[in-house]
Amino acid sequence: MPADLQDLVEQLHADPTPARREAAVLAGVPLVRSVVGKVPVPDHPLASREDLEGAGLVGLVEALNAYEPDGGASFMTYAYLRVRGAVIDYLRSLDVLSLDKRRRVAEAGRVAEALRQELGAEPSDREVADRLGLDLADYDRLLVEAQARFALSLDAPVGDDDGAVFHDLVADDDATEGFDRSDRDHTVGLVRTVIEGLPSRTRAMIGMYYDEGLTLREIGVVFQVSEARVSQILGKTMLTIRSRLAAPSAVAA
Repeated sequence: MPADLQDLVEQLHADPTPARREAAVLAGVPLVRSVVGKVPVPDHPLASREDLEGAGLVGLVEALNAYEPDGGASFMTYAYLRVRGAVIDYLRSLDVLSLDKRRRVAEAGRVAEALRQELGAEPSDREVADRLGLDLADYDRLLVEAQARFALSLDAPVGDDDGAVFHDLVADDDATEGFDRSDRDHTVGLVRTVIEGLPSRTRAMIGMYYDEGLTLREIGVVFQVSEARVSQILGKTMLTIRSRLAAPSAVAA
């Protein structure tokens, strides 16, 4: 990322000429490409990397228009959120997951939580798949779809009456520095409790994906597993977190 992006943006705001705007946009292109590289791309004819970069550039321009240099946040931090939001909004507009698959993902979360209560321990993938009436390969594919769906829903509210969103709860607290944040200590505590109870490898993957911004492929290289397996693990984790938050015991805690 160009080291002078902040300077270019500040120069643009001090003297908004077309040449300065073009220079700032060009300097922000690597940021757009970095964001797109970390977003799961569904199998859709309108979801190519070029399509997503186009949506990201719209977010970048919006960030340039709305950014206030004296607001306390760096342009990089501010633009990252706007660019990512634009890309996610574009993907959501494509309706990448059918209604039937959304129902199956939700059902998988409910079944896993029911088994967790029955067994008093984390159910295996095979146990969940059997309860769903799926073979293991189909359940693995469902977990990949769940991971993609949750990755596209990090800015959606978690729970029924809490303004907290997944991106704020599982990402590094510093990522939202300079922005207003509501009081969400209770929900954050629940999420952290769930994460702390996960296997160490899964916790490490969550940290790499949400805190460090590594791609699924990069995480797979670290742990010597396939990109699909990383996606399955993250998908299962998101199902667990959502089902725990939705459980009556979580509300009463």
